[in-house]
Amino acid sequence: MQIHSFNGSLQSRYFSGTGNIGGIHLPDFHDKYVFSKKKSGISDEEYRKQIVEQAYKDYAKGQFQNKSEGFNRLMKSYTSEVSPDRKGIITSGLKAVSKNRQNVLKPIDFVATVLEGKVKYQKLPSGNSDYIEFYDKNGEMVATYSNNGWTMYTTNAEAARQTEMCMIYNEAWGNAKRGIPLSCEEAVNAEEPQNRFDAKA
Repeated sequence: MQIHSFNGSLQSRYFSGTGNIGGIHLPDFHDKYVFSKKKSGISDEEYRKQIVEQAYKDYAKGQFQNKSEGFNRLMKSYTSEVSPDRKGIITSGLKAVSKNRQNVLKPIDFVATVLEGKVKYQKLPSGNSDYIEFYDKNGEMVATYSNNGWTMYTTNAEAARQTEMCMIYNEAWGNAKRGIPLSCEEAVNAEEPQNRFDAKA
């Protein structure tokens, strides 16, 4: 069985029209691949039901995982339950950078503690080169900014959650492909506990 997930980092991306702090454009926090802490109040059991239903819908439409907008929306919501407050870390980090940044030719390095984490900033002598790293309160890197582009990094908790969702989805999609009716899906799941594993291993 294939396990497709969003583990690792995203490619550097450019966002426009998102506002800026200190001349640096913010990422688009509504983007399907930019996760930030958001508690929905949905139980894991209810999420599981939604994931299974989405897999069946996607199979019927000939779609799989991130080819489906429904899957992407669900992945964003499901992952954001365990995400760090990226929006808060990035916005407070950029404010700290803006305060400390100087228009001088010599390199500048500093580390600042920000909301729920810290920011590391480096200005290279080449003038316009800014390199910024953003960390959550666990010390995990959650984003970097360089060459006017953003890269988001998946935390261990997010990677585990994404793998879990992909496993539930893939199993349900496979059941749909085998013609197993949706109502039987949960019973099939209960018989296959060996499909679970710790994504952090």
